[in-house]
Amino acid sequence: MNLASPTPRPAFPGSVGLSGLEVYPWPTADGLHGGSPHLHLTCTEGYVVVGGQGRLETLNHDEHAVHDLSAGDVVWFTPGTIHRAVNDGDLRVIVVMQNSGLPEAGDAVMTFPPQYLTHERYASTASVLGANGDPDPGRARARRDLAVEGFTELARQWDRGNRQPLADFHAAAAGLVTPRLREWTQTVTDGALAAAQDSLRQIDALSRGDHSYLTRATVSSIGRPDTQSLGMCGLLHAYDSLRRAGGPQSA
Repeated sequence: MNLASPTPRPAFPGSVGLSGLEVYPWPTADGLHGGSPHLHLTCTEGYVVVGGQGRLETLNHDEHAVHDLSAGDVVWFTPGTIHRAVNDGDLRVIVVMQNSGLPEAGDAVMTFPPQYLTHERYASTASVLGANGDPDPGRARARRDLAVEGFTELARQWDRGNRQPLADFHAAAAGLVTPRLREWTQTVTDGALAAAQDSLRQIDALSRGDHSYLTRATVSSIGRPDTQSLGMCGLLHAYDSLRRAGGPQSA
């Protein structure tokens, strides 16, 4: 009997993160349905819509906009863009995330009202763990509602021409992640930077007439994850965590 731990698979292309997302159908105070508005500090994120209908509401320094989403659409947004996934009917997307590992390490900050954006309060407010230590949909829904409350005020102020609350939120989000930056540097160095350096070494080898690295090619696969987690925007099938754990291969 082999009790050895499964071997992690190679990184996804460019060391991106990959998840299947079913956007929450839960109603919100403003009559919409969907997830928790948030931004990323260092990750560009992309949605590939695979089913249903919905919208992506975004807010950054330049604009407050709404992007319609239906099957086949692709939308992506850079760090600093607050985004809110709105589910108008069975909205399902594949999420492609830059810098695999960083969102799980705190790169995403939700738009809670200012009093919750402190080191003392943010982590407990953002947690989805119930009293028994297990993920609790009620906690996920409560934090979503609080993030919608904060986002609604940010968008209202922006629409009135007042950019200061958004600037204040950016500053608070940056302050929250400061203790994690050394860890993040290592994640990017071992992930996206290493992938880019591999490509440059391959280009250099080809320029010297050396194509021997082609003999080291591999193929990897992963089946659809059986378990779901409570994400910020909806129920997640997280492929990257399964990849890192050496989870089941697809048939």
